[in-house]
Amino acid sequence: MTELIHVLCVDDEPRVLEGLVLNLRRNYRVSTAPNGQAGLALLDGDPPPAVVVSDMRMPEMNGATFLSHVKERSPDTVRILLTGQTDLDSAIAAVNHGQVFRFLTKPCNPQTLLAAIQAAAEQHRLITAERELLEKTLKGSIKALTEILSLANPLIFGRASRLKQHAADLMAELGVPLSWEVEVAVMLSQIGCIVLSPANNEKLYYGRPLTPEETESTQCVPTLSRQLLDSIPRLDAVRAILEAQDYTFDGSGSPRGAPRGESIPLGGRVLKLANDYDFLEAAGTGPGVAIGTLQSRKGRYDPKLLDALSRIKGKGVSPGVGEIGLASLQTGMILIQDVTSTAGALLVARGHEVTPAILGRLRGLPPSSVREPLVVFVPAEPKREE
Repeated sequence: MTELIHVLCVDDEPRVLEGLVLNLRRNYRVSTAPNGQAGLALLDGDPPPAVVVSDMRMPEMNGATFLSHVKERSPDTVRILLTGQTDLDSAIAAVNHGQVFRFLTKPCNPQTLLAAIQAAAEQHRLITAERELLEKTLKGSIKALTEILSLANPLIFGRASRLKQHAADLMAELGVPLSWEVEVAVMLSQIGCIVLSPANNEKLYYGRPLTPEETESTQCVPTLSRQLLDSIPRLDAVRAILEAQDYTFDGSGSPRGAPRGESIPLGGRVLKLANDYDFLEAAGTGPGVAIGTLQSRKGRYDPKLLDALSRIKGKGVSPGVGEIGLASLQTGMILIQDVTSTAGALLVARGHEVTPAILGRLRGLPPSSVREPLVVFVPAEPKREE
C-alpha cells in the first residue's frame, strides 16, 4: 500500500484547520499546528512533511517568517502561504524571496486548494528524486570508480580514505552531517595524483619530504582533480570544495577575489585542514606536535576546525581498535594499519573501509601470504558479509 503524502497545516484559527483537514484527509496524511512554533516542532519527524500550508497572519510569528524557518530546517519541504487580500504585498514579497512555492488567497475554494497541494506534492517528488539521483546514483558510481582505482593504486586512494575519516571526524565534532558533496570531494581530491611518479605518491602517503620538483608537481593536483571532474554533470558543489581547499582562512596568499573566512565553503575548509594534518601524521608526528604545527601557521585554517581537531585528537585511541586475524575480517571495519604481504608488498592502504571487493581480494590470496594480525577499528555494528 502506498504511503500517503504528509501535509502540515498551520493556522491559529481552529475552524480553518478543521476545513483544511476535511478537504485533504482523503488523499493526504494531515498534521496540524496552531502556531509557528508548534509547526516547527513537527518538522523534526523522519521524514519531515512533504508540504506545509501556513496562514499569513498568526500571533508571535507570521506565516512568511515561519516558512522561512521551514526552508532553513527542511529545505525539501514545499511551502504554501494562505493570505487575505490585505496581506498581498507581504505574500508577494515572500514569493519573490523564494520562501514559498505558491500563495493562496482566503477564502480558498477546495478545488484550488487541492490543485495547489497536488502541484506542491509533485514538486516535492521532483526535489527528492533529484537528491536521490545525486546521493545514490552519482555517489554510488563515484564510489565504484574510487574502489577500482584504490585496488590499482593503493597509495593514492589509501590516503584519500584517511582524509575522508579526518573529514568525517571533524564534521561529527561540529555536529554537522557529512554531506555527500563533502564525502565525494574528499575521496576525489587525490585523483589528480595519478599523474605523479610512484616515488612522489609514496612520499605523500608516508609524509616524507618532497624535492622542489615534486612539490611543484603536487601543487598541480587540486587543479587537475577539478579538471578531471569537468565532464561529469551535477558536481558543481564538489568542484567548489576542491577549489576552496587552496584558500587560506584569512585570505593571505589566496587568489584575488577569493572568498575568505566562513565565506569559504565548509567542505573546502575541512579538506584543507585534513590534508595538512594527514601529511604531518603520516610522517610520524604525534597529534600534539602536529596540531601545534598547524596552529603556528597563523590565519591559514578555520580556528573552529582547529579547535575541533584538537579535541578529537585529545580523546586518545578509540576502544574499538584491535588486532584480528584475516579470517575475522568483516566488511565495514576500518583498517588502522597498512595490510601488507609477508614479502612486504602493500596490499591495502590504511584508512580504507573493508568492502566486499577488498575482503574478496585478501581472502583470495594464497594461504599465509598476508601479514597478520591486522589492526582495525571495529564499528559498533560492523557490516556482515552478504
